[in-house]
Amino acid sequence: MLRRMDIKTIVIGGGPVTSLLVLKTSDGDESDAASLPIRIGSVEATAISMGVEPAEGSRPMTHDLLKNVMEQLGGHLRSVIISRVEGTTFYASLDIINSAGEQVLVDCRPSDAISLAVRCGAPIYAESDVLDVAGMPDFDAIKEEEQEHEMKEFHDFVEGLSPDDFNVAGPGEKHA
Repeated sequence: MLRRMDIKTIVIGGGPVTSLLVLKTSDGDESDAASLPIRIGSVEATAISMGVEPAEGSRPMTHDLLKNVMEQLGGHLRSVIISRVEGTTFYASLDIINSAGEQVLVDCRPSDAISLAVRCGAPIYAESDVLDVAGMPDFDAIKEEEQEHEMKEFHDFVEGLSPDDFNVAGPGEKHA
């Protein structure tokens, strides 16, 4: 089963510090929300960032070139699929629709696929198996769910209060 993913964080490392891309499930199933951290190179992290927030007037990069060639040939990127993980290596496919309307799957690195996806406005998906093996719980969603539960408990507590619960003495009365 495919799960829709959004880019949550891009950390561009330098020198000995590795770069990191974190994807987050966005298919509405908060009870099963997960994050998918993928280590990538700093050049790849920069390419993704440049696709997310393109600089005005900049010359096309390799991923821009691929997008332009694909479109000039009558095709388009339908989606990106992170299909499997082996150890710390992730595998992805470009789901391309060619000029004849046929689906073509092209094997590629997730960083290249995501860099192209952000330029094309194409959705990113991950196989559930990949999330099961390499995903982490979405701690933000867990925290939000906990806060909602605490607020409901507090609301129920307040709604159940009566004046007798306060044991307040009126003017001139003594506390019991």
